[in-house]
Amino acid sequence: MDIDLISILGAAAGGFFGAAIGGLHAFIFTGFMVLTGFAVLIGSGDAAFLGDVAFGPVFGPHIAFAGGVAAVAYAGRRYGTNARDIALPLASLAKPDVLLVGAGFGVLGYLIQKVVAIIPWFGANTDSVAFTVIISAIVARLAFGKKGLFPRNDSGKSGWAAYEPTETGRWVEHQERFGPLTVLGVFAGLLAAFAAVTVLEAYPQVAGNAQVLMFGVSAVSLAFASAGHPMPVTHHITLPAGLGAVTFLPLVGEMTWLAVVIGAVVGLIGALLGELFARISLSHGDTHIDPPAFAIFPATTLVLGLGALIPAVA
Repeated sequence: MDIDLISILGAAAGGFFGAAIGGLHAFIFTGFMVLTGFAVLIGSGDAAFLGDVAFGPVFGPHIAFAGGVAAVAYAGRRYGTNARDIALPLASLAKPDVLLVGAGFGVLGYLIQKVVAIIPWFGANTDSVAFTVIISAIVARLAFGKKGLFPRNDSGKSGWAAYEPTETGRWVEHQERFGPLTVLGVFAGLLAAFAAVTVLEAYPQVAGNAQVLMFGVSAVSLAFASAGHPMPVTHHITLPAGLGAVTFLPLVGEMTWLAVVIGAVVGLIGALLGELFARISLSHGDTHIDPPAFAIFPATTLVLGLGALIPAVA
């Protein structure tokens, strides 16, 4: 496990940065860094920018975004702000302790991700960054929230109905119904799968990273959501879909179209998982536990697990 002091300092700065500008905006910057790193990778074949900058200390979602999420949860508990408002630039509160909580969770995210990555089998077969985002958010909920990990709506109903969205508790209204969500999952997944396969075939040096192209686009698109436009949230669709396509591409022979279709199916799975986890962990909670991250890590494990299993039994 490679842990060094300069990375810890960078993680503290990254968590502080995420708190200062708001977790959502920090994640948008992650998207810009991903696209920049992808351009560097195509041009030079060097993936260091992607690994060390876009997904590393400062801009990694498990550091900057997670720091912003934890800091706003703390601000809600300590100062009465909206503890779920991950778009709020917390520097505006002029409360140094809030920003320092972000810095602390940035370091925590850095350390957790390092541990997750070395867990036998699981660490190599999941998205350790997304998994860390969830662990960090759970710690923040337990530390600063009051409603627990699986809060219910106020309908008084039992079973699945207790977690249905309401006017006072939901994630993304325009993609919470099965029909629109299914169409979004399939076609956003199709787009990501096509892009990943096309780029991989044109630029072999992106092998191992082709799936992050449309993830970067999805992250940047949230800038429009921050500006008030009802944009879809798709990074939990595009990242697993791209990964599904490039994972199964070597297994389908010359049927490239099949790899793209598999990617679309994985995109649908990511979409459904995102809404599922939104309902059981976010919609009625008082802090933010990220539905996309909650979808990305199991979808990644499913893809990589099947990708390794199928050749073994064939």
